[in-house]
Amino acid sequence: MQRREFIKSSCNACLAGAFASLLPSCGAIHYISGNLNRDGILVDIDDFKERKRGKSSWRSYIIIRNEELKFPICIYRFSENDYSALWMQCAHQGAEVQVAGSYLQCPAHGSEYNNRGQVTNGPATTNLRSFPVSVINNQIFIDLRKV
Repeated sequence: MQRREFIKSSCNACLAGAFASLLPSCGAIHYISGNLNRDGILVDIDDFKERKRGKSSWRSYIIIRNEELKFPICIYRFSENDYSALWMQCAHQGAEVQVAGSYLQCPAHGSEYNNRGQVTNGPATTNLRSFPVSVINNQIFIDLRKV
């Protein structure tokens, strides 16, 4: 194999590998709109269920995107009755944070928060805004009245 062919095939292999690694991460994020009422948002617990290769499992988080809300809300699931609901607006300068598995990161200046909304890396010094969460029957209620 000549040098040029080797470099070309190596670059193609790297690009294919990089592209393939992005596909599962894009598919893992589950967006819903939720049912917004005057007090908060209702979300079905079943929205956390997912089926992969014929097996059921639980998503660790879902994201509520509702056109009535200025920013999305990320809901993390820790157990059957333990959830956290986080406003996805960075406490540093207000950019929308991005979910990266078990933490959230601000693309503007790099602030990071854990899945309970606590600052783990600055420049932010304030935690993310969180909302009280209640589990009622088969639904999660996120109370938007309380700060």
